[in-house]
Amino acid sequence: MAQALIEVERKFVPGPDTEDRLQELGATLEHRVTFRDSYYDTPELSLMRADYWLRQREGSGWELKCPGRPGVSGPHTEYVELIVESDIVAQLCEVLGTEVLGAGGVAAVLGPLKLQEVASFVTKRGAWKLVLSGAEEEEPPLRVDLDTADFGYTVGEIEALVHEEAEIPAALEKIHSLSSMLGVPVQEKAPAKLIVYLQRFRPQDYQHLLEVLSPSKKPQGTKAPDSSLG
Repeated sequence: MAQALIEVERKFVPGPDTEDRLQELGATLEHRVTFRDSYYDTPELSLMRADYWLRQREGSGWELKCPGRPGVSGPHTEYVELIVESDIVAQLCEVLGTEVLGAGGVAAVLGPLKLQEVASFVTKRGAWKLVLSGAEEEEPPLRVDLDTADFGYTVGEIEALVHEEAEIPAALEKIHSLSSMLGVPVQEKAPAKLIVYLQRFRPQDYQHLLEVLSPSKKPQGTKAPDSSLG
């Protein structure tokens, strides 16, 4: 299996001046893009309930987010990203407890694994990158995505990609530093677009998912279905 990157991220609620603040900090707008994400799971949401997230992004292919270190607390999350289809298929078979299927891609195993589309929506994204002042020249930049989904939800994400767990604390320090510069409250937890989609359009599945998500994965305001949406 190819070495997978560890995604350390923090979601937040962007303000009307977030882009202005990014520009003042020296961030560069890489692009603005519109794309469709489709998420797949079993009828029982077996993947999501185990904190695995299978997505097909229009124009980019398949990605499986796998849980990172256990016991992570705070307003950030950690995931291992798989993008090689053979690696994704092998992991899906392991999580779902089935024998390893043939050498076909992800699309070929959807039927045998009883995976179906559970959410699909379009996102408009402004993608920014920023190297914090004082950082080493060879350090990869932080990425900040500002997303608006076609069902009316807006969320921001600060992301750092690292290769080893030993790099996570430094990545977290940078993420928290940038969060502070952008005026994000210390413990703010903004839910992901998919979570809000399920909350709005598949409330029964959403409630079932909340029953098994660890406290660190739950969005704020989950007791009242719309209280975290702003």
